[in-house]
Amino acid sequence: MPLSIFTKGGNLLITLQEQGVYLVNGVPQSTAAIPAEEAKKETMAYRILQAHNQSEDPSKLRIRFDAMLSHDITYVGIIQQARASGMKEFPIPYALTNCHNSLCAVGGTINEDDHVFGLSAAKKYGGIYVPANQSVIHSYGREELAKCGAMILGSDSHTRYGALGTMAVGEGGPELAKQLLKNTWDTNLPEVVLVYLTGSPRQGVGPHDVALALVKATFANGFVKNRVLEFAGPGIANLSIDFRNGIDVMTTETTCLSSIWETDEVTRGFFEAHGRAQDYAPLHPGKEAYYERMVHIELDKVAPMIALPFHPSNAYTIREFLDNAPAILKQVEEEAAKRYPKAKVNLMDKIHDGSVWASQGVIAGCAGGMFDNIDEAAQILADGSVGCGEFGLSVYPTSIPVSLELTKIGATAALLQTGAVIKPSFCGPCFGAGDVPANNGLSIRHTTRNFPNREGSKPGEGQFAGVCLMDARSIAATALNGGRITPATEVAYTYESHPYHFDPTAYKNRLYYGFGKADPSVELVMGPNITDWPQMYELSENLLVELAAVIHDPVTTTDELIPSGETSSYRSNPLRLAEFTLSRRVPEYVPRSKEIAAVEAKRRAGEAPEGLKEILSRVGDAETLLANTQFGSCVFANRPGDGSAREQAASCQKVLGGFANICYEFATKRYRSNCINWGILPFTLDPDTKFDYEPGDCVFVPGIRSAIAAGQEEMTAKVIRKDGSVEELPVFVRGLTPEEKEIILDGCLMNYYRNRND
Repeated sequence: MPLSIFTKGGNLLITLQEQGVYLVNGVPQSTAAIPAEEAKKETMAYRILQAHNQSEDPSKLRIRFDAMLSHDITYVGIIQQARASGMKEFPIPYALTNCHNSLCAVGGTINEDDHVFGLSAAKKYGGIYVPANQSVIHSYGREELAKCGAMILGSDSHTRYGALGTMAVGEGGPELAKQLLKNTWDTNLPEVVLVYLTGSPRQGVGPHDVALALVKATFANGFVKNRVLEFAGPGIANLSIDFRNGIDVMTTETTCLSSIWETDEVTRGFFEAHGRAQDYAPLHPGKEAYYERMVHIELDKVAPMIALPFHPSNAYTIREFLDNAPAILKQVEEEAAKRYPKAKVNLMDKIHDGSVWASQGVIAGCAGGMFDNIDEAAQILADGSVGCGEFGLSVYPTSIPVSLELTKIGATAALLQTGAVIKPSFCGPCFGAGDVPANNGLSIRHTTRNFPNREGSKPGEGQFAGVCLMDARSIAATALNGGRITPATEVAYTYESHPYHFDPTAYKNRLYYGFGKADPSVELVMGPNITDWPQMYELSENLLVELAAVIHDPVTTTDELIPSGETSSYRSNPLRLAEFTLSRRVPEYVPRSKEIAAVEAKRRAGEAPEGLKEILSRVGDAETLLANTQFGSCVFANRPGDGSAREQAASCQKVLGGFANICYEFATKRYRSNCINWGILPFTLDPDTKFDYEPGDCVFVPGIRSAIAAGQEEMTAKVIRKDGSVEELPVFVRGLTPEEKEIILDGCLMNYYRNRND
């Protein structure tokens, strides 16, 4: 029996089955001839993981990847970490793309300074360098790195190439530094969820519609969290490769670990079109494969979707949204008002003339800017106009080769004639560094996320804008109606599919291909904003942390922990970037953390701050505890870390003297890994534990160093409230690997490597 059913307007779209299921000769069944434990080995995911596993224990994975990618928000820090730890050259193909901080006027020279650093690093260590506006990170990964049966690691959460037969994982920067040092990515063998596709999408339904329905069905309930999604079923044959890639890249928003799809002649055609026929291989589950869970998607019943602020899972069919717009938009307004009391939020004024009106449309990035999406959008808009009102449409092809082919078939010219604007390959609209809407604007976007203020507004300064996610087809239909939100299924048009021809000429003329050509004589070009990491200390015997932020939102995203947009220009300057930590959610966090860090600095200098002595006296002999008790800041959040893989969400806390996160659970593995790699204790609570403490209250964990070293997972902390009362609080540090224990004891990953290289 299904666990739950996702319905819209009475149509059965997605069925979730919590019980295990066999796929027998391509058909889901409840039983099979072989035991489940043996049949688990017949999944595509199991085979690929074990082929890359360096461990003798198949349940304890130690993975080495075939290739890696980073963009210009992350690669400087990764290379600096690996360089400080003894790296001499890149051991595997490593692509450094420049698709996030391409607007070089932001912050003066610092963005281009990082690009120059990246090119010098590619030459010195033997990397691949993709200059600004040539390709977004995942377009390049698909075009030149993905291979059937391979594994790729990226420092971007949307690192997903499963539709091309490649298991890909998005992680924080320290995990890439480990690979550069020839170490491994460690995790327990994940469960595998069958995503069974049947039917064929209707005209006007695109990959984002299917993806948003999938995210809606699986995010809030954690149905696929930290599991691998394995796509199979007869519906795959009815999807183009761009359609598959468009669904696949959005699996990140389900909080799954990775993804893999069956391959077929369509997949072969992709590799042949890109001049890499040798990288294709047929991938299918065995005759009897077992999955812990199943998601069944009926493609023929999916309707055009819209995801309202502030998460891709806040999704409705567009028709249902339009029919209930006053109530739905009122809910968004109320939530926005709670989050941003300084902003005067008004979305209800978007309802007029019998519909809901958007002020902006954007088709961009690794999800939206693909060839098929833009081609079909151009055909929907053919001979039409986006209008001369407030509404405008910006289109960002994912790469120069895609842009070139769109030009050759006439799609670019057709869009320009409608009043749309064609822009270069750039991820900016996905994270608030491009096409920022006007105050109280409503933007519809075929991009990956619509998290709070991710569109670039500054609610702390009284600004607010909302982003709704929609497929490129419905965005084009909306543009055709001058901004009146319209599902593409309600617009008459004739669609002619064009075959895609990949022309690598621009890449050959512009990219630097340096893998295997490391030149140690090359000097790294270090701009003035590129700074080294401040000193970090090993974990002391006892830990005392003061709550600097207490957040009871259901989920806290990495974009709230460290805002994206223009702040990311400072990602190569740890101290400068840290100034933005939680700035759009808890503005008081940074000054509080600095005050706490100043007290700790005095303690390390041999002083005995009176306030600290008073707190410690509540839990023991203050004089004795001063010598072996680390004092730092702490963040409590119910479920932190959904979203971006950016390590800065954790490193900025550590730079400010943060030593712990306390939560009920971490939203993603990658954020928990980031915390561990920066020496931040990942404390969790039992679900029934009440956490009613406030900023300024302190948490003392005695014997933390000994407990971590011994593998102790449960500890009894003591909470010292501001009024001086003391309460016990059971906390847990579960599931640390032996290496993770050592990293925490050493204070961070860089210390871990430095201690072993000295």
